[in-house]
Amino acid sequence: MSITMKKPAGRSRDAMAARVADDIPEGWVVNLGIGIPTLVANHVPTTREVIFHSENGVLGVGPAPAEGTEDPWLINAGKAYITLRDGASIVHQADSFALIRGGHLDLCVLGGYQVAENGDLANWATGENDAAPAVGGAMDLGAGAKRVWVLMEHVTKDGKPRIVSRCSYPLTALGSVTRIYTNLAVIDVEPDGFFLRETAPGVDFETVQSLTDAVLHRR
Repeated sequence: MSITMKKPAGRSRDAMAARVADDIPEGWVVNLGIGIPTLVANHVPTTREVIFHSENGVLGVGPAPAEGTEDPWLINAGKAYITLRDGASIVHQADSFALIRGGHLDLCVLGGYQVAENGDLANWATGENDAAPAVGGAMDLGAGAKRVWVLMEHVTKDGKPRIVSRCSYPLTALGSVTRIYTNLAVIDVEPDGFFLRETAPGVDFETVQSLTDAVLHRR
């Protein structure tokens, strides 16, 4: 199936991140990938204990700092400025990856280029000349976290689906994704395929299905 059409707006990126934050339970240790996922830390209240991890060696990432208050020594893996929550720790990068590879992350929230209905994730290269030189820590995160949620726009800038029957881009992780959050919908990835959990305000099922290159099931 080949689909290209104008996409509806749905949720803003900040609202997408807030929607993910709503679903993170108390007590989880969560890695936030580069890009939109880093916004999730801005939406978890300090009254809820969630430990955000960045693979460059930070446990206890807080919201982004206000403009003019940035500490140049505090950055995440994407080199964006961060704050620290009470009780935060700075560790060696080798220890940080030991946490990932040892299965100690309850959740990883990653960006994505494509997610397939079998849970495969492609998020590091599209084959274009501007592709990243290496996959970075995403492979470790995709394989090591107990759960992987993907937070991304539902379609590309030219309207092509990112949620597909099979990934056409180089894969990051095999069968790892269990849930997808986009500007249009929340979709669970189950053994029988994609199941629509909810649509964004003002967006109907038919619109989401028309912009998805795979069958969406409804309960």
